[in-house]
Amino acid sequence: MHVRAGEPQHLLGAKPVRIGGLSVLAESDRDGFRLHTSSGDKGFLPGVNLGSTLPTLQPGEVGQIPAEHYRRWISQMGDLGIRVVRVYTLLPPGFYAELAAYNEEHPVSPIYLVQGAYLPNEEYVDPGRSLYDAEIDDSFSAEIRDLSAAVHGDLVREEAPGRAWGTYDVDVSAWVASWIIGVEWDGAAVQRTNRRSADAPYSPGKFFAATDAATPTERWIAKHMDEIATLEAERGVSVPVAMANWPTADPLEHPSEPLHREDLPGVDANHVLPTAAWPGGTFASFHAYPYYPDFQRYQDGLDETLWAGEPDRYAGYLKSLKEHFADTMPLLVTEYGVPASLGSAHIGTNGRDQGGHSEPEAMEMNAEMMRMMEDLGLGGAFVFVWADEWFKRTWNTMEHQVGERRQLWHDPLTNEQWFGLVATDPAPLVDAAVEELPEDLPADGAYEYLYTWADASWVHLDIKFRDELPERLVLDADVVPGAKRADYRVSVDRVAGAARLEVRRALDPIRLDTPMRPYVEDMDAPWHLYRLITNQSYEKPAPHPAEYQDVGELVEGIWDPKSPDYVSTSTWQVNQEHRTISLRIPWSMLGFADPSSRIALGEGEPAELVEVDGITFRFDADGGRHEQAFTWPSWNRADYTERPKQGIEVLEQAFRELAP
Repeated sequence: MHVRAGEPQHLLGAKPVRIGGLSVLAESDRDGFRLHTSSGDKGFLPGVNLGSTLPTLQPGEVGQIPAEHYRRWISQMGDLGIRVVRVYTLLPPGFYAELAAYNEEHPVSPIYLVQGAYLPNEEYVDPGRSLYDAEIDDSFSAEIRDLSAAVHGDLVREEAPGRAWGTYDVDVSAWVASWIIGVEWDGAAVQRTNRRSADAPYSPGKFFAATDAATPTERWIAKHMDEIATLEAERGVSVPVAMANWPTADPLEHPSEPLHREDLPGVDANHVLPTAAWPGGTFASFHAYPYYPDFQRYQDGLDETLWAGEPDRYAGYLKSLKEHFADTMPLLVTEYGVPASLGSAHIGTNGRDQGGHSEPEAMEMNAEMMRMMEDLGLGGAFVFVWADEWFKRTWNTMEHQVGERRQLWHDPLTNEQWFGLVATDPAPLVDAAVEELPEDLPADGAYEYLYTWADASWVHLDIKFRDELPERLVLDADVVPGAKRADYRVSVDRVAGAARLEVRRALDPIRLDTPMRPYVEDMDAPWHLYRLITNQSYEKPAPHPAEYQDVGELVEGIWDPKSPDYVSTSTWQVNQEHRTISLRIPWSMLGFADPSSRIALGEGEPAELVEVDGITFRFDADGGRHEQAFTWPSWNRADYTERPKQGIEVLEQAFRELAP
């Protein structure tokens, strides 16, 4: 990443105005979002979300991220033309120090901050609990106090599990463009809070007040929005304060939604409004993706909205959401994107599925959606996320994994781990390689060289042949201890230019996700094509059959990111010149629930978790057979490298054109 020589810099220096004795960097009301800069007011914020973890770490280990990571990331963001970064919670002091250092070095093109306030106690989702429970309510108030103090460089926080800590002595408040408080509200928990706390006392705040139509949940949110406004006003500043939300808890009705829990009574930002004493105002903040919930695919009228000359249901949903708030505030999509992952978890609108995209496809879609949001008149679009996150889980793979060790490996089938603009490519594992040279192989055999190695995502196999490439290569993998038999099978048909991976029927992971199997007539076949379920079957409000991704139909291509022909989703390739067939197989597609502790999925429902010593590979190339044992040490840390994803230039262009 780099700034092009001679490229003009926007005059983006902060230029707050004085209103009612407060310094106001940004305002947000029915006329839109306005960031006050030295080159004029900016009404659209194209930004990026920054997570709170590193590969092999859980979010609760946020304190382990050193300042130099933030220094590198913030500089790279600036090089890409990113001018706004959103964080979900309090990050370590190094983040704020490095943000201030960057902005002081770039006074006309700083990176503004949208600071989130996440619930430190999410037990409101537990049965019998409510947002009004004292420990939940009080912990959020305390978190808000810490956050306000931290951004003003006035906090010392003791070390505690699951949160950032340290001395916050750098003031970044001059670049705080807004606050977003809360989480993606759980519909059932919102209903329970509304029912259990219907009579909870409420007094309007000085800066934010719930309307008469507000629910108990909305009154609780209003109280905490007033808390952050009060703290900021005491320090002489005012910027927009918003509540987090997502389509599951939106205030619209979606009669075509097949999952009742995805359309429960929601949370309406129109019911929590600033008073005249708060010039910063508010906005509707939504995490909105183009593939979920399902109503986006089926709801009448959404396809009447056109984008790029075609009906676009995602654009239609955003338009309807914007119209709901139009009389009071603008809409900002503060989280959106598609992942560049091999696996997918849901079919989306206009091809924007929840995975199954190459890196250039994902970057192009993200850029397109950002332009769409600007064209629709939204106030901002924040792509998710800066760097790939290994700890994430997905509904159609999480039952296949050892949850407490998920962050130690990077599963190509778990789409949530691959949203980043920056890839976190695992490095080869130490002592995880088996190399067989000519002197190790039968002199009259088909094979000249066999090399098997692994990283935290893939098992790699390079197979070189003595004379000529075979027409067909079959690779059997024996994983589960017991009878000497194949559990997984890769078949490469070089003549047809196709390859596929199958799983022994009893180990098919779909048994863990749904009682329905792919193509019912195949249920008793000894081998199943490896599939991921991407949607359950539904009967109401209209029948919809189950949907699957045939991830076992392997993708041919080059997986070296340095190659101009790089295909990020590729899993097999042929090199004619060197008489080599190469494979890279996700650990998950060899049945591993946690390769870092050598735990595989056995039979049964739920699956038995089996500790294995390694994998026995059996090669058959046109009848030429060979067997190889492959093992590796367990690990609790894995090295990785970072790189901007292929095609990021398209997204960079959108940032630069749309940046304020």
